[in-house]
Amino acid sequence: MMKHSLKVGFSFGSTSGIITTLGLIVGLHSGTHSRAAVIGGILVIAIADAFSDALGIHISEESENKHTMKEIWESTISTFLSKFIFTLIFIIPFLFFKLSAAIILSVILGLSLLFIFSLRIAKEQKTKSWKIVSEHLIIALLVIILTHYIGDLIAATFG
Repeated sequence: MMKHSLKVGFSFGSTSGIITTLGLIVGLHSGTHSRAAVIGGILVIAIADAFSDALGIHISEESENKHTMKEIWESTISTFLSKFIFTLIFIIPFLFFKLSAAIILSVILGLSLLFIFSLRIAKEQKTKSWKIVSEHLIIALLVIILTHYIGDLIAATFG
């Protein structure tokens, strides 16, 4: 069984990495149709947002005033590494496929990873998997849809 501090960081970092990156990819694609903009956005999220999320977890864990300094740093580092790695995974389709195919593959990859993580959570909690899976996938799909239309709006307004 994974230590609580590592589980906190991994759960938060991986989920944030997937959903934030999917939103960024879809929104930038809709707004720019530029492979360079999408890859650049992924790299920025991998660095800036990974540090931001790690600091957020660090401060959150400190504010609870019930964790050791070692546990706080384990959560911090686990968050950073999970967010960084899960974000960078999404660059791979853009290196080998056309932009439109890479977008589709990224969405499939992201939703598949969320599906797997959600099933694991449901199993650990001994709850009905469809509730947790559907809740998480609906939120991810909402992010994807909203960022697509925001990208369209930006392109129409400023493009």
